[in-house]
Amino acid sequence: MINYQENLPYLSPVWTHYTPIIVDHAQGAYIYDLEGNAYLDFTCGIAVTNTGHCHPKVVEAIQRQAGQLLHGQVNIVVHKPLLELVDALRTILPPEMDGFFFSNSGAEAVEGAIKLARMATGRPNIVVFQGSFHGRTTGTMALTTSKTVYRAGYQPLMAGVFVAPYPYAYRYGWDAEQTSQWCLEELEYLLLTQTAPAETAAFLVETVLGEGGYVVPPASFLRGLRDICDRHGILLILDEIQCGMGRTGKWFAFEHIGILPDIMTVAKGLASGMPLSGVFSHMDLMKKWIPGSHGGTYGGNAVAAAAAVATIEAMKEDHMVENARDRGIQLISGLRHLQEEFPVIGDVRGVGLMVGSEFRTVDGKPEKAVAKAVAHYCQENKLLMLTCGPWDNTIRWMPPLIVSEGQIDQALKIFAAALQEIEQAG
Repeated sequence: MINYQENLPYLSPVWTHYTPIIVDHAQGAYIYDLEGNAYLDFTCGIAVTNTGHCHPKVVEAIQRQAGQLLHGQVNIVVHKPLLELVDALRTILPPEMDGFFFSNSGAEAVEGAIKLARMATGRPNIVVFQGSFHGRTTGTMALTTSKTVYRAGYQPLMAGVFVAPYPYAYRYGWDAEQTSQWCLEELEYLLLTQTAPAETAAFLVETVLGEGGYVVPPASFLRGLRDICDRHGILLILDEIQCGMGRTGKWFAFEHIGILPDIMTVAKGLASGMPLSGVFSHMDLMKKWIPGSHGGTYGGNAVAAAAAVATIEAMKEDHMVENARDRGIQLISGLRHLQEEFPVIGDVRGVGLMVGSEFRTVDGKPEKAVAKAVAHYCQENKLLMLTCGPWDNTIRWMPPLIVSEGQIDQALKIFAAALQEIEQAG
């Protein structure tokens, strides 16, 4: 019999561990440890298991496909699940997004999007935005600005990357539109002083900031980016890796804004936990990607593609996107009521089931200790939560899109009890 605890020290310490939990199995919104304790999982494997753990439709599709074809490399053969996935995606994407490339991870998708943008435009430079998280590979580290821990010790990084401000209005202390206007003006200034439009291939931006603090930008900011891109022939790449696949109460977060990207990246919730990501674009842009200049052995894996098809079907049948919208309204309302009672919650923001509650001291400084203490209390009381942001002072709420009204209420009660205990402890 395997002693699981004895084998833990053999895992590389480069992996940090938020909890000591060893999972036996999981189902729906719950994870069960080796002793059978049930934890309400509001981490979703970092916004991956949008359909909940082990959704029956997804499991059945994986099992069926595993008995038919495990792997068929796409340069050699094209398998049915890949073409079925293209068909399914075309039902949830704007018709203009009609070109598809598949990889294994979000970072791979971002690297593919950058390569496509550079080749299609013949321009070298990329503009990213402060607080961004686009991956940990050697290339995507240069694009990630949410924390120095993701970059420190690995420099020098890829050249040709420039950083502009993201409209994090609460941090700046301005209203949303003032912040949006200032950020757009700073971006225009960057194009005058650091990277000329004629040498700028793309703006790469998270439609909703994820690891950087769960910040929802004003619509005017993303529309402003679209306008600047159109004026200068710059491509707009929207990173929907965390905010896509229904998490914000629409299939993709850009639908809230009424704009279209030139390229988008999708991963995490695409296949309910199977490794799959995508670069989606207009086919006329994809045709500028020289055949053979990009690829991968496992991208578009048959089992992962089958899981993604089943994921989209399950989300439609179970009305998960609509549930994300409704439960998100319930969650934000509940958090704002708690904010009135506990002023240490400086800000509550979000859309759908992508919600952040940021903690600040009485003098407005980031309050990491309280955020961590709240997350720890929640874990001790069988609710799994994660923090994010440059100071780790924001708790991010990312329950599965199947979460029920009762489960949201249960989570809010545990969260409120944590705040009460910490306040009493002084």
